Amino acid sequence: MRAVFTLAFVFTSFGPASPTASPAESAAAVIRSEQADFRISTIASGLEHPWGLAFAPDGDILVTERVGRLRRIRNGRLQSDLISGVPTDILVERLSGLHDVALHPRFTSNHWVYLSYTAGTHDANRLTLRRYRLQDDALVEDTLLFQTNVAKVGPGLTGGGLLFLPDGTLLLSVGDGTHLYKEDDPRFRPHKQAQNLGNTLGSIIRLRDDGSIPSDNPFANDSSVRPEIYAYGLRNAQGVAYRVEARQIWAVDHGAKGGDEINLISAGMNYGWPAITYGVNYDGAPISEHRRARMMQQPVWYWVPSIAPSSLTFCASSAFPGWHGDLFVGALKGAQLLRLELEGMAVIAVEPLLTDLEERIRNVRCGPDGSVYVLTDNVAGRLLRLGPL
Repeated sequence: MRAVFTLAFVFTSFGPASPTASPAESAAAVIRSEQADFRISTIASGLEHPWGLAFAPDGDILVTERVGRLRRIRNGRLQSDLISGVPTDILVERLSGLHDVALHPRFTSNHWVYLSYTAGTHDANRLTLRRYRLQDDALVEDTLLFQTNVAKVGPGLTGGGLLFLPDGTLLLSVGDGTHLYKEDDPRFRPHKQAQNLGNTLGSIIRLRDDGSIPSDNPFANDSSVRPEIYAYGLRNAQGVAYRVEARQIWAVDHGAKGGDEINLISAGMNYGWPAITYGVNYDGAPISEHRRARMMQQPVWYWVPSIAPSSLTFCASSAFPGWHGDLFVGALKGAQLLRLELEGMAVIAVEPLLTDLEERIRNVRCGPDGSVYVLTDNVAGRLLRLGPL
């Protein structure tokens, strides 16, 4: 494992993001990699800070833009008409805005669309989850499913990742609400809310598709704990993914300065933030002296320095036999897509991809066609397809 960690630490060429022309502008540029060569093509461009994407059964792709727009890609073309009915109370500021989108597993029959976003003002805002029915180019039948039970100040870490599980329940990742930790401003100190089970900050929550609480949630019968909580002790887990073959939930979590993590998420478990961490404050001051503690989970993998992991997906496609079972992680810092080879729970190799694009990777998903789809985080962001030769 020590040699593998060395691989993780060397990906530190953090170049600036750029919306300018890149190798992906060609219709199908060929990229050589260790386990699979692939073609990369631009499906859509001109997306303003795209964040989440979802694949509809009819082949459409829905994409959220952080600035508060929901877009549709149909037959490989970005539609000029926006989908109406998006929430009007979105706080668009730095990391806050419209976040993820998910479609109900029975979308073909019920047309339910789920949106996570930051609602409110700079001085009081909450991560929010709403459900709609998609009717033509409009969201109708607005239903509020969840809001954090406390408001936070500023556009700090909100989380917002959505994932439907095979049992039909829905996971939502909730950030701990802070961003920069400054000793002269108590609002920005590690406030340890991720260890406070009386609120949902710094957690992953689990709901039924109508927003009700599953009776088998780990704290459903504990009146001192928020019953939505499935796992806690996380800083800003923006991405959540399901590993089908192992029936496991995995998540990426932003550290502060260092200490970004990949975690295996289990019901009721505490992932330690900020009591244990491999990172430090942005000013270099320690957050905690501890890396391990009793009853707190260790990450499957971590990065020092940070890569700012935005998302993750598992590849299980016949289109890429060499990638079968691999984990892909999008990185905002370093502008790269990382491919991690796994043996059980162990990471045995890490390969950086797409570094020549010099674009921050906001989201990565394995599509129904077996290709890997990537959103780049720019004012003129793109949806890219990594397809077989």
